Amino acid sequence: QVTLVESGGGLVQSGGSLRLSCAASGSIFRINTMSWYRQAPGKQRELVATITRGDSTNYVDSVKGRFTISRDNAKNTVYLQMNSLKPEDTAVYYCNVLHQPAWGTLVNAYWGQGTQVTVSS
Repeated sequence: QVTLVESGGGLVQSGGSLRLSCAASGSIFRINTMSWYRQAPGKQRELVATITRGDSTNYVDSVKGRFTISRDNAKNTVYLQMNSLKPEDTAVYYCNVLHQPAWGTLVNAYWGQGTQVTVSS
């Protein structure tokens, strides 16, 4: 079992910055892809950014050039640096990790509890 704990959300003015963290703990063998999703009120959850174990990254178009995803494999932690924040970035942000419990097994997906990010205009 893997537990994810997120931190770093809060209230910030438009143009400001926040850094989200998500630390995985528990019976960890190998964490593969790590991602950040977000869900705004009345909207579907959307994928914001993804980073593979080899540090390849992908971003949704709306955050390219403003957000940076990174990871520390030694700490089993993924980060999301968010700069030039806009009111439309307001949402609950969730981390997601794909964990492989042993060699040759399928991965399991785990979710964090979510952290609120509110950007005021």
